[in-house]
Amino acid sequence: MMTQLARAGTGTVHPLDDVPLDVETISATTDAALCHQMSTTTRQQIDDLLPRLVDHLNGLLAGELGADEDDCVRAEFREAYKLLDMQNRPTASTPTFGAFIYMRDVASLTRRFLWLYARRSGLDAPYAPEHSSLFTSWCFPP
Repeated sequence: MMTQLARAGTGTVHPLDDVPLDVETISATTDAALCHQMSTTTRQQIDDLLPRLVDHLNGLLAGELGADEDDCVRAEFREAYKLLDMQNRPTASTPTFGAFIYMRDVASLTRRFLWLYARRSGLDAPYAPEHSSLFTSWCFPP
């Protein structure tokens, strides 16, 4: 599925907006990150996986997910922007535990955005977010 997004006020499509979102790959990447255990995960594994997770999250943030009309989605966007801020990302001096927690936070948030994307696109959601009943009732009342 391709996303076509016009930039506000311009009426033109940004070249990066025509990139397909691969729901299966994003789902598999977040699954891999969330299956890692702190006791058996190396810093190298975290450093290898984290750029893909950040890329997936950035790709989902570029889509029209309803932030303009939905407070819940807008809150998710605020959380994502805060998490992706360069000051909040792990550095080479960040302990492995801190990088691990950051990786899991990015993976979890990416899953929530993927769920929103699938729902708004009419796709079967590959999974529900961690707190799906609370999330669903708050963001998508009956």
